[in-house]
Amino acid sequence: MIVLNVTYRFKPGMREPFLNAVVSEGIDRKCREEDGNVQYAYFRPVEDDGQLLLVEKWRDADALKAHGATAHMQRLRELKAQYVDETILERFEAQN
Repeated sequence: MIVLNVTYRFKPGMREPFLNAVVSEGIDRKCREEDGNVQYAYFRPVEDDGQLLLVEKWRDADALKAHGATAHMQRLRELKAQYVDETILERFEAQN
């Protein structure tokens, strides 16, 4: 299993508009429905309204690669360009 911890650091005041766009366009739902997705969940740090943590879990590298090639991931990249200042990615290989 592949686990991704993705930390987004937003432009001022842009966390909620970003989340609203992700949910209203169904990007989060589409990711959860992909073959090989185990978890796709956003978490808001209480102490910092300019950050967001996304935890993704994928069955294997093939599922993650297919995920990156979807149209909704292209749309997410467009939204990130509009709202996000910095993205920090941590990747872990977990034993099942």
